[in-house]
Amino acid sequence: MILAWIGALFIGLTLGLLGSGGSILTVPVLTYLVGQETKVAIASSLIIVGIISIFSAIPYARQQLVKWRTVFIFGVPGMAGAVFGAWLAHYVSDALQMLIFAGLMIVASYLMFKPVKLNEAEVEQEERAIYKIALDGFIVGGITGLVGVGGGFLIIPALVLLGGLSMRLAVGTSLVIIAFKSFAGFLEYLHVLQEMQLSVDWHVIGLFSIIGIVGGWLGHKISSKINQHQLKRGFAVFLVLMGAFILYKNLPNLF
Repeated sequence: MILAWIGALFIGLTLGLLGSGGSILTVPVLTYLVGQETKVAIASSLIIVGIISIFSAIPYARQQLVKWRTVFIFGVPGMAGAVFGAWLAHYVSDALQMLIFAGLMIVASYLMFKPVKLNEAEVEQEERAIYKIALDGFIVGGITGLVGVGGGFLIIPALVLLGGLSMRLAVGTSLVIIAFKSFAGFLEYLHVLQEMQLSVDWHVIGLFSIIGIVGGWLGHKISSKINQHQLKRGFAVFLVLMGAFILYKNLPNLF
């Protein structure tokens, strides 16, 4: 369990240092270090990510760096998508869920190694059509509900490039959206687990949330002293290795 607590601290540190990406480690840590079943780990990840995100969003909200209109337009469909994704988990095998998860890790690593240019001067500050933003929210929410990933690495570029938000406003808004859709997906996942006669471990959820919040605070404090470019590239390589490990563990089970 010591390795599990170190993993929880690493999740928080990554979120604090990079602003996103840490939540994608939660499911692997709960699965391979804590030893939880896949669907239990995904459900636990949703509530842990939601709690850490809401605490991380508070400073942004105080500085008026949350665009509540976008939270509603992107977030409400995202919540619906998260509920749909969690419901879909009834019919998706653990192996397929983890393979999808591994694919997302590789996508996240690519975006960290070769990030989308989010220079505010180059972004056209005109919002996309509302129904298109809502559709984006539903799709990202569906991914969240199905595999337990917060999706900040997808939401932030979408809000900047497609929603016309500044980078800082996108980060604060993204945190609130992640929290809302994570909570929605978790509530639906409780029904999934109940039907499978499984349950979450609230002791683990509480400790991971507290350690993650502390880690996020520490990461934010030391972020200015670390080369962000090198850090992101190193983390991208780590995600590729973790994604390959998950593929190795689960690909045989798919067949």
